[in-house]
Amino acid sequence: MDLSGEWRLRDEAGQFDVAFALPGDGITALRAAGAIADPYWGQNEYDLRWIAGCDWIATRSFTHDGAASELVIEGLDTVAEVRLNGMTVLKAANAFRRWRIPVSGLVRRGTNQIEITFRSPVREAAARQAAQPFRIPYHAGNCPIPDGNMLRKPQCDFGWDWNIALPTFGVWGSIRLAAVAPRIGDIFVDQRHDDGQCEVTLRIEAPGEDATATLCGVTATAPAVGGVAVVVLRIENPVLWWPAGQGAQVLHSLVVTSGGATATRQIGLRDLRLVAEADAVGRSFVFHVNGRPVFAKGANWIPADALHGRITQAEVRALLQSAVDANMNMIRIWGGGRYEPDWFYDLCDEMGLMVWQDFMFACHLYPSTPAFLAEVDAEVRDVVGRINHHACMALWCGDNELIGALGWFDESRKDRDRYLVNYDRLNRTIEAALHAVLPGANWWPSSPSPGPMAFGDAWHDDSSGDMHFWSVWHEGRNFDHYRDVKPRFCSEFGFQSYPSLSAIRRFADPADFNIAAPVMESHQKNAGGNARIAETMFRYFRFPVDFPNFVYLSQVQQGLAIHTAVTAWRALKPHCMGTLFWQLNDTWPVCSWSSLDHGGNWKLLHHMARRFYAPVSVFALPEGDVVSLKAVNDTADEMTISLHVSALNMAGQLRPLIETETLLCNKGAVVCCQVPLDRLNPDEVLHWEWQGEIADSGLTQDVSGEDVYAIKPWKAHDLVDPAARLVAAPDGTDWRITLTAQALAPFAALEADVPGRFSDNAFALIPGRDRVIRFVPDAPGPTPAFTLRHLHAATYGASERT
Repeated sequence: MDLSGEWRLRDEAGQFDVAFALPGDGITALRAAGAIADPYWGQNEYDLRWIAGCDWIATRSFTHDGAASELVIEGLDTVAEVRLNGMTVLKAANAFRRWRIPVSGLVRRGTNQIEITFRSPVREAAARQAAQPFRIPYHAGNCPIPDGNMLRKPQCDFGWDWNIALPTFGVWGSIRLAAVAPRIGDIFVDQRHDDGQCEVTLRIEAPGEDATATLCGVTATAPAVGGVAVVVLRIENPVLWWPAGQGAQVLHSLVVTSGGATATRQIGLRDLRLVAEADAVGRSFVFHVNGRPVFAKGANWIPADALHGRITQAEVRALLQSAVDANMNMIRIWGGGRYEPDWFYDLCDEMGLMVWQDFMFACHLYPSTPAFLAEVDAEVRDVVGRINHHACMALWCGDNELIGALGWFDESRKDRDRYLVNYDRLNRTIEAALHAVLPGANWWPSSPSPGPMAFGDAWHDDSSGDMHFWSVWHEGRNFDHYRDVKPRFCSEFGFQSYPSLSAIRRFADPADFNIAAPVMESHQKNAGGNARIAETMFRYFRFPVDFPNFVYLSQVQQGLAIHTAVTAWRALKPHCMGTLFWQLNDTWPVCSWSSLDHGGNWKLLHHMARRFYAPVSVFALPEGDVVSLKAVNDTADEMTISLHVSALNMAGQLRPLIETETLLCNKGAVVCCQVPLDRLNPDEVLHWEWQGEIADSGLTQDVSGEDVYAIKPWKAHDLVDPAARLVAAPDGTDWRITLTAQALAPFAALEADVPGRFSDNAFALIPGRDRVIRFVPDAPGPTPAFTLRHLHAATYGASERT
């Protein structure tokens, strides 16, 4: 019996009584009932933080036949008691776990009453902190609501430097009564590949005397011992699963039967290993898929919405599809959010997105009491049991930035030994629980980390393991500083921008369109963030004339920053084998490091990412008195590209410099040519374009691209009025937009007043090279109006609207 649907929700004081849709969260329910204002509008967040300071009670009645049953709840957020017909059947304090409670004899024939009391996360966190044997500090700079590290719920619920601070309560997943019957529990999958054969070992929580499994036409049976059956299947010449851009995402149906019960899983057969070995530099960090080293290209994932009741599978699918469409092959599920639902990993399997999975610990210190560690042990076993079988699972990582956090707090700086041992107990508990249920798992202790049992500074040491590089944003260094480091794998780096105007209009009136307006400051959660965005503009650009063009230029410079980092580090292949920028998505409309607005709109960075993550690319690297053009090939085969290099002046005139052909292997970056700086005149930038062919599934596919590199900051160039024009015409349900210019229009970018996606954006518009852009609206509706923006000497953000 499904118990989802409409419940009633009331507060402890009896002031509110509203409908409550489960699964869902209480804040969304209050908003839907009209009991509170929109939490995302203006500064409403601050007036709604009282919600987390109260207990809330959810109730509903249901009719049942009284048969023997179990109550199943997934994602109970967070400290809660569940009562059935007045009897307490569950006391829980972990939002990340699944709960299955026998209720036979308590559920009765006829009408039944179920009630969930959600305890105030603020009060519960404070009580747990007070009970610790010594203080466990939290990152107050991120979290205005204290002590969230005491609770096993998303840490960003208490605020973050990109998130609203409104701790939720409710149920994320299913809530139901299940008949008492034989049931197959978790299935742990291990794969071993060798010489055209795949050996799949299944550890099955089996209800019967034995278990039978069938995969790819191969069937085997094994006895169950202590409720666990270990079945081994040997598959000859398996059809393999590959990440996006490397091959097909083939999934096979696994069917398991035992004791009259049946369970199915979708399995991708692949050999996916983390190779982190000592070498002459330090320690490598590279993922090998089916024997092939794969450069990881992607971004960090945070929850799709700050209020989990607003998350839909369709919207998440669109976000993940946007990642794939930008040539990404990996996402890192960051440790301050949540483990995602089963369907999320199904989507990653289907789309070929490898998943770096953090365990949910981030930026704070955490308790190491026996009770807390026992809860962590149960959480890890539960989560791994639920999602381990997915082909997308590439890495299990202990936490986010907990090693660095040891140096962030007065308590841990003054008594580092105590807090280091405290941390090690937590980290070892996570690792031991993971390997107890999945011995062959790819494990990494923390991010960033130089490696196992290493506690060095992985923010500035680029020799080993994975690196978080934040010196450009947090320390205010220039973009060229990205080229000063040579990471083996950079799993976090980023630069902020404003959200697009379409997102800003969802939380602010035009009267507040000013970066110093209180409303705008309330949607900037990183201290000093607005000042840093503006300061950087002064460094690279002439200042924009108005707020809309400030928003545009903030996105241009964000894209330029990440473009500088990714191109420099991809050009280090195979020394560097991964870049995951911070961050892919947003939890609400906010100034942040994301490439996608809240709701999924592509910011300019995401359009640039589609180009700088292209499988075959050519990058410009300044090296003394020359610019080296280096090419990378992430496809499976060698290929030859032709490269045309020119000088481009502000009038948009191209002056040829070099034409060459280069053979590209897929093992590392190749220098195509070098351009002496003195070959460029003062009013010129470097322009290059390349073309080649790759074979894909027996078909030949053209590969081409172009880019521009400015030796000097753009503010140093006297731009010419390009007289840029756009002509838009309907093309079925889409729009065909033709762009022309009479002079160079750098970073030409289109905007629309209806939701949708442009086929390209933020490119150099050059005279005589008209651009045809397709706009696909999200839904049928009114005729869109389009705005064209670009750099311009007079107004620095000239626009045309049609």
